[in-house]
Amino acid sequence: MRDLVVAGLVAAVVAHLIVRLTYGSLPTFPLLAGITLAVLGGAEAIAGTMLRARIQHRPGTRPVEPLVAARAVVVAQASAMGGAVVAGLWLGLLVYVLPGVGEVDAAGSDARAATVGIVSALVLLAGGLWLERCCRTPDDPGADGPDRGTTGSGGAHPGR
Repeated sequence: MRDLVVAGLVAAVVAHLIVRLTYGSLPTFPLLAGITLAVLGGAEAIAGTMLRARIQHRPGTRPVEPLVAARAVVVAQASAMGGAVVAGLWLGLLVYVLPGVGEVDAAGSDARAATVGIVSALVLLAGGLWLERCCRTPDDPGADGPDRGTTGSGGAHPGR
């Protein structure tokens, strides 16, 4: 989670600096420019819920191939990181244009687009985190504990 926050903040600072230097030559941002990310995040949340049912061996579901679960985890991690970075980019724009909303017409439009973009990117981030969580197997040792299955004996698990 810390990596996502750091990536988002770095992206926000970089975007803010770029927008600060080039805002006068940029076109107005479309209101729904970031909405695709929300659709992807919603699809990942739905896919995660369906995959979770299969991993938990619920009646009427097929077993999950290990490679399918591994690919889902990779997609989930990439989506979470992408959502964090894009949210940071939109945040950098929003921080720049927000003070000028009452004075510049384009700033008001860009602030609305940035808000939609931030929310959409956060939906993608949440969908990625949910999908990753859904890929945990029921027999993961310590999946719910803070130590994530490690023990004091070099990570060996008794009885295995």
